[in-house]
Amino acid sequence: MSDSSTPEMNYTTPKAVGLDPAVLRDQLFELWNRKDLQTLHWTALQGFSKLSEPLEALLTILEGCPGKQRGRSHTLGQHVLMEFQSWMKESPQVTLSSLSEQQAMALQQRALSLLTDTQPNFVESLINLYQLNSLDPAILRLHIIRLQALHCYKEAAVLAIKLKLQKELDMEEMCVPLILQNKLPLAESFVIGHNHLEQRLVTLLDLWCHPSFSVEEISMRFPRISLTKQCMSQIQPKLLTKQVFRLLEKFNIDQGLCPNALHKRRFDSLRFLMYKRFVDYVVADDLELQIHLVEMLVRYCGLQKAAQWSLRYNIPKNRLPSGVWETQQSLPPGLQQIGWSGSAQTEQWIPSRSHCQKFYQVPLTKDKVHFVDSPESLQRCRNIVLKECDIVGIDMEWQPTFGCISTQQVALIQLSVLDQVFLLDLCANGFCQHPDTISFIRSLFSERNILKLGYGMSGDLKCLLATWHQLLEEPLRMEGMLDLLNVHQKIQRRKVNRTQNGPKEVLVGEDSAEKGLSLLVQQVLGKPLDKTEQMSNWEKRPLRISQIRYAVADAYCLLDVYSVLSRNPAYFGLPADLRSISSSQSEKSADNKQKEKHAKQMKQAHGNEECQGAQRISPPRSDTEKGLLCGEKPSEDTPALPPQQLRVVCDNMLQGLGRYLRCLGVDVVMLENTDDHRVAAKLAQAEGRFILTCGQPFQSLRSQVGEGRCLSLDCSEKARDQAVRVLRHFNVQLTPSDIFSRCQACNSDQYAAVPRKDMVRMLKQKGFLQHQDKTNYTQQQEEEKLGDILPPSVTPEIPRYVQCQWAPLSGLDPDTLTFPGGAPVQLHTVPPALLQRIPLFYVCTRCGKVFWEGSHFGRVLAMFQDVLHITDEDTESAAAVQQN
Repeated sequence: MSDSSTPEMNYTTPKAVGLDPAVLRDQLFELWNRKDLQTLHWTALQGFSKLSEPLEALLTILEGCPGKQRGRSHTLGQHVLMEFQSWMKESPQVTLSSLSEQQAMALQQRALSLLTDTQPNFVESLINLYQLNSLDPAILRLHIIRLQALHCYKEAAVLAIKLKLQKELDMEEMCVPLILQNKLPLAESFVIGHNHLEQRLVTLLDLWCHPSFSVEEISMRFPRISLTKQCMSQIQPKLLTKQVFRLLEKFNIDQGLCPNALHKRRFDSLRFLMYKRFVDYVVADDLELQIHLVEMLVRYCGLQKAAQWSLRYNIPKNRLPSGVWETQQSLPPGLQQIGWSGSAQTEQWIPSRSHCQKFYQVPLTKDKVHFVDSPESLQRCRNIVLKECDIVGIDMEWQPTFGCISTQQVALIQLSVLDQVFLLDLCANGFCQHPDTISFIRSLFSERNILKLGYGMSGDLKCLLATWHQLLEEPLRMEGMLDLLNVHQKIQRRKVNRTQNGPKEVLVGEDSAEKGLSLLVQQVLGKPLDKTEQMSNWEKRPLRISQIRYAVADAYCLLDVYSVLSRNPAYFGLPADLRSISSSQSEKSADNKQKEKHAKQMKQAHGNEECQGAQRISPPRSDTEKGLLCGEKPSEDTPALPPQQLRVVCDNMLQGLGRYLRCLGVDVVMLENTDDHRVAAKLAQAEGRFILTCGQPFQSLRSQVGEGRCLSLDCSEKARDQAVRVLRHFNVQLTPSDIFSRCQACNSDQYAAVPRKDMVRMLKQKGFLQHQDKTNYTQQQEEEKLGDILPPSVTPEIPRYVQCQWAPLSGLDPDTLTFPGGAPVQLHTVPPALLQRIPLFYVCTRCGKVFWEGSHFGRVLAMFQDVLHITDEDTESAAAVQQN
């Protein structure tokens, strides 16, 4: 191998004769096939220096490189380009601007023809290296169309995005093939930031939501695309409707552009509500929905009921189901008119005895319920609520939208006090936007001396903001709030920890027909709420008695629940002062900010290095935040588990979490970006692993494994915080001995300890220490430096803090420097400068990755100090390590 000190060729001299790029390509190809990446690295760097025209020669090499090979994560071309970029850092004189315009154009055209790869680094590197963004857009557009013709749809989309050519291309020609190949996220990336393209994509998907849509018609336009069963299952009206509404909100597009998805969503809502009530406001004036309703009434309720509702909607005879017209003709006049069962005039305030025995009942007579729909009635309500009461139960009702609208305006606000309930009717003419109404709401929520009780108040507050935009301009001040949802979650977690030993998701209302507030009322007061009217039309006036009774119960039960919990909080596992549950959250928030500031300072002090591939850290969130892994301390009955015994598979959306868990010694398999989510279920079943996932895949994955074997995390949370939640959930007893006990690259827990003397020998053997004349780093000096640290003939001691398996160095092949499994030692990752200060290296026997002691260990200790179990012996050992 030639010495790297060979003088570099003058790049600007056109007649210079250098190394033939074809010869260099063949050399690199031979080393690539032998998997000798160390030698390939040095051969590439030395070869690039000998090329007379490096930029032109690079294209010649890349054009002759083979494509993707089985068992290789990337191609030879990608590896060569990566090495060329490293070489370019030392050769700043090699630029495209040093060539003539004609020469540069020719190289750009050749580079453009190579852009059929979807690896982001490869594409971006070629674009930047050859300044392809400066080419004529017509040339670039022609190349994208050529890729489309070759059915390289993904590659064409990626390249178009990189070159910012969206406006130059036909959206349907680009996006439809992607959608048919189950690559909708890439289609979204193509249109995002371009309003007209966003609208066209959404309206396209809406057209596909029409009942007459046939995917076969689309596939005929693209006959070369083979539609898999999985892709076909995604191009269904129900799933497409869901995507349309998601994109409507994401792109802030008017719903009026998507009539088909809106019709489909309402129709699905109608079918859902069919079992409860015939909901007039869902059907509205949509003739097709009215006909669907009548058809379902025939099926579920009989011809008479269907005939009555068909008369109400005046459905044409030719659209009626069989038998309905005949039934209409036979109905007596008294049955031909139909309305809501139980009108507001005839319905009784006191329900039936069976209803009273089954459901919670409000201990108030009807005269204690006051409608507030004018400034005068509001003044009476204000005098009582703000001046005479110290506890108020608050609930709100709004029109159900069933996903058609993200946030709805409030129709009714219920305020319950000791012996009466006020119903603020925001649908009353002029009352909602009256200045006195808004002033009262501000006064109530900001009064710290009045305790406001609610359940799941975040949803109510969102609807308040949608009702009064003034609250966005001047934010609503919140004082004295207690969300009983937080109290309920605390009760539920205590219940779960008390009744089971193994790890399991914490779900409010598990194993109960009741959910949410109704479940809390049942647990505390003995009977659930009657939720029949929950989905009724809260904007229609007058309200029915059953609606009023439901609204009053939802607000007044909060007072009764709080009263019982306050009298005996210990029975429910609660602190003596229930108000401290909400106030403690703000204290935790302040504490978290302090911890985050401290962590940031530590990060700056230690530099920017972290665990390989790990995300930036932050303190754990409050345990009341959303997520199935709540971060609670484990039950005393849950046995402690060492990290090595926890086996998990991380979905490809949680790779940062996977790297942190490996860093802490947990046995982790991580899905690749291209893996289907179902691979996680197969691995979990075959190897007895827990699945860690987030988002939509959770529902399908947990149905494929045993109870409690699939756990969901919050994707928006940082990887470090996710790791803490997992450790606490499984009661993992983390010690300093577990840190770095696994290879972060391949998950192996077996290392070989390589003393510095042997590392020097191996580096020389493979040609990585050829320049002793420059470094003056001789074997004699190496032995002298080693002697300063260790007595003669003594091998550096393996650190006690690493809890892993140790393989003898004798298992390493002395000639090829490979382990029995075939993995070569990755010597090219060892900087020669380290040899002067690192006495011992650790090599993974599975993948050959080389590790050494640095500042990582101390930083990981600091990151996870709140979940570490440290003994005095561990402290002394860790201190010794950091001193080294």
